[in-house]
Amino acid sequence: MPSVYFNVVWPDESRSQCYSPSTIIKQFLVEGESYEVQQFLTKVREGLGEASERVRAKYGYSCSAAADQLKTIEELVAKGNFPPGSTVLVRRITENDL
Repeated sequence: MPSVYFNVVWPDESRSQCYSPSTIIKQFLVEGESYEVQQFLTKVREGLGEASERVRAKYGYSCSAAADQLKTIEELVAKGNFPPGSTVLVRRITENDL
């Protein structure tokens, strides 16, 4: 199952490399697009949830890496204290086909 890394730029110009165990995340996030912070969080929750379910369907268990990545993103958003209307840029999405 190909995994995906998506690099984001936060409203404070910091950057993160994020992980999804499935390419399904590309149905939720588009490279080069900016999303309002809460919209980004919603899309990531949905996308990583779907990715984890794909792992469950294939291997019989959910993906702890997807859950960990979501927790990290949620913590970044909570600690970021970003102004209303701030956006997150999905700078790059790359597949890692192992």
